[in-house]
Amino acid sequence: SSLVIMEWNHTEPPIGVRIVDYLISQEKVTERTDHSKVETGLSVFSTETLLSFVDDILSGARSPCVMLGDIPNLLSSSISMIIRCLEPDTTYMFRLWAVDNTGRRSTPSEVTIKTPCPTVDDVKAQEIADKIYNLFNGYTSGKEQQTAYNTLMDLGAPTLHRVLYHYNQRYESFGEFTWRCEDELGPRKAGLILSQLDELSPWCKGLLQEPKIGLRRMSLKFLSCRYTDTKAFGLNWSDMGQDVHKACDEQTLTVMYNDYGEPKEL
Repeated sequence: SSLVIMEWNHTEPPIGVRIVDYLISQEKVTERTDHSKVETGLSVFSTETLLSFVDDILSGARSPCVMLGDIPNLLSSSISMIIRCLEPDTTYMFRLWAVDNTGRRSTPSEVTIKTPCPTVDDVKAQEIADKIYNLFNGYTSGKEQQTAYNTLMDLGAPTLHRVLYHYNQRYESFGEFTWRCEDELGPRKAGLILSQLDELSPWCKGLLQEPKIGLRRMSLKFLSCRYTDTKAFGLNWSDMGQDVHKACDEQTLTVMYNDYGEPKEL
């Protein structure tokens, strides 16, 4: 929910201008009904609006939020990069320009994507729902009330939604979650907790009502590059893979994600 992989094919005519660089911009769409109103993604690219693929990525990414993926070789013309540090449940626009050896830019390629909802650990949410029930069950001391308050305030909106869901599934006959929070913690503390539920979009709230939410793990390979003089590569794109691999170490990034609903049989 906080990263995307940008991938494109490097192609150029056999005779004529040569592509010497690519420029990439990332912007956050602030009004989803009007993609012309965007704000520059400064949180990802520091104070830069554009990234140069050659100067900023191949030379050793200056930002921990951008990592090099695939680069062209004799068998493939694919180029990819991993952009991290994005906000979940948010719409972004990415643009890509090719730059030729005369300094001209191509017409940009554009893609608009919406990042998934924040990842939740549903097993943990069930455990916390049981813990809150046990804290609220019977006579509740001040210490138990404070423990329940601290626990719920630290959850974040997605996990709190799932705690509410599981609590009501199992213990609603003893009192609905919202009512029990107000009864045990008082209106002010309960209000602070429950106000977090409004931080998510209706789309994410709907997904968080699914009976089953699985937590899955996948691995992404990327190249961790030390600083190098990319000009020394001579920008021979087909041979660049060998040169870059000498200056970069292949590493693995673990990514967690959710799937929703009952598992589908093949």
